[in-house]
Amino acid sequence: MHALLLAAPSADILGSALNTLRLVLEYAGTVAFAISGAVAASKRRMDLIGAVVLAGVVAVGGGTMRDLLLQRPVFWIEHPALVWVALGTALVIVPFARRRDLGAFARHRIVEWSDAFGLAIFVVIGTGLALDMGASPIAAVIVGVTNGVGGGILRDLFSAQMPEVFWNGHLYATAALGGAVVYWALRAWGVTPELVFWIPLLVILALRLLSLQLGWGVPSVATVQKRELQTESHA
Repeated sequence: MHALLLAAPSADILGSALNTLRLVLEYAGTVAFAISGAVAASKRRMDLIGAVVLAGVVAVGGGTMRDLLLQRPVFWIEHPALVWVALGTALVIVPFARRRDLGAFARHRIVEWSDAFGLAIFVVIGTGLALDMGASPIAAVIVGVTNGVGGGILRDLFSAQMPEVFWNGHLYATAALGGAVVYWALRAWGVTPELVFWIPLLVILALRLLSLQLGWGVPSVATVQKRELQTESHA
């Protein structure tokens, strides 16, 4: 009886600590995606308003898609703190762009690393939230992947280019998919919540960074030859 009384408070403390950690990482992921959006805006020569808006869209876009898919209130409407964090991050990054000092970002691959970090965090958060709301495994995986890659897709669309996730061949959406499946599998097997959270996050991060460093990726569809296009046009 005494052991049970001790176990219950410990479980509550552990759960509270894990929720706090998730919240901290969610803010960190928001900053990471906002950096990605602000740098993309500078490359497209957007003005200050454009840079701030794009950073905000990238930071909260995936979570907005997630909430719409799950038919739940969009998180930033009731709790706009993450939006303010994204906008503040953009205002910090913009002066670097004005001084044309983005070379340091490229040399140290800050954008790629921050984007990989945000991807891992939001895939795990999205998959877990979907499962908590009773979604089927395949639906939870789709929601998790959408939560992770949605902001990047919106970033590229707002920048008037094909979403990079569809054509660069790197492990991006594939890494997100793998991590979401691992999350579901660990949870289904009854693994402790700490491992269910951390293992998929590290899997996604490792796959994404190895893809950037070693060129790992998925095969691309072969380009259509000019002769084939001429044949089709005369068919």
